[in-house]
Amino acid sequence: MRNRFQFHNSRRQVLQAGLATGAALAFRRAAWADPGALAPLVMKAIPSTGERLPVVGLGTDKFRTSARDAIQAEIKRMRELGGTVIDTAAAYGDSEALIGDVLAALGVLEGMFLATKLTAGGFFGGSNGGAASFQRSLDRLRVQRIDLLQVHNLDGVDELMPTLQQWKHAGKIRYIGITTSRVAQHHQMADFMRKYPLDFIQVDYSLANRDAATTILPLAQERKIGVLANVPFAFGSLFTQLQSRPLPGWSADIDADSWGQFLLKYVVSHPAVTCTIPGSTQVSHLEDNQRAARGRLPDEAMRRKMEHYWDALG
Repeated sequence: MRNRFQFHNSRRQVLQAGLATGAALAFRRAAWADPGALAPLVMKAIPSTGERLPVVGLGTDKFRTSARDAIQAEIKRMRELGGTVIDTAAAYGDSEALIGDVLAALGVLEGMFLATKLTAGGFFGGSNGGAASFQRSLDRLRVQRIDLLQVHNLDGVDELMPTLQQWKHAGKIRYIGITTSRVAQHHQMADFMRKYPLDFIQVDYSLANRDAATTILPLAQERKIGVLANVPFAFGSLFTQLQSRPLPGWSADIDADSWGQFLLKYVVSHPAVTCTIPGSTQVSHLEDNQRAARGRLPDEAMRRKMEHYWDALG
C-alpha cells in the first residue's frame, strides 16, 4: 500500500505532466493571480431550497494542527477563488478546531458553507455522541449554526433523525444529511433516502467508482436531495494510475489541463451531483481542484467518452 507521501508525489508528477511546458505553467500562474480573468465559477442549486453552491469544495479529513500555516494558506486561497464549501467531521481529529481557528483568523466565515458530521454513539466513547458531539462541533468551529449536519457513515440514522429535525426547526442547522464512503452501504443509504426528508446525502463517486450512478444518484434526483461526492480521487490512487499517462488532447474540450480537473469535471457534471469535496492540504492542489469549477463541463457524450477511456486503461 502506498503511503500519503507517495500519493502527494504522484499528484505532483501528474500536475507536471498536465502542464508540460514552462510557458503553460507561467500562463496558469498569471491567470490564477487575477481570479476575475478566469471563466465564471460553475454553481449548482441545492434541490430543497434553490440555494447555489460552487461545484468544488474542500474535504478536510487530513487536516492536522501541525500543518496550521499550510491549512490557513489553503483556506485563504480557496476563499479568494470563490470556493465556499468545507466538509469536516467530529471524527477528523484536529479538523473542526483548526477550521474554526483559521476562519476566525482570516475573518472569512461570512459566506462559507460548513458541513460536519456526528454519530449517535460518538467517536470517543462515553457521552460524546449525539447532542454532545453537536455542541462540541459548534464550539470548535466557532459558530452558532451549522449549514449541513450529517450522520456519519449511516451510524445512528434512525436514532438521530428526530433530533436533527428538531435542530433544523430550531434554526441550529440549515440542512440535514447522511453520509457513506463505501459501496457496501449504498443499498442501506437508499433505504434511508426513501424513509426520511433529507436535504443532502454524501456518497463515494468517481470515474473509477461509478456504483452510485446506478444505486444512489437517480434516487437523489427523484427525491430532490443534494449530493456531496466524496473521495473523487479514490484517496489519491487514481493519480498513481495516471501519473505516466499524458492527458488526452480532447480534454481541452472541457477546459481541463490536468488529470485532477479531468477527474473532478467528470464527477460534478453528473446532473445529481451538487458539489464534490476533494481533500487537499496544499495550495497547489487546492488551486488545481478549484480550476475544475470553472469553464466547460462534460455533456453526456463526453462523459461516456471519459468512461470508455478509463475503462480501456484496464
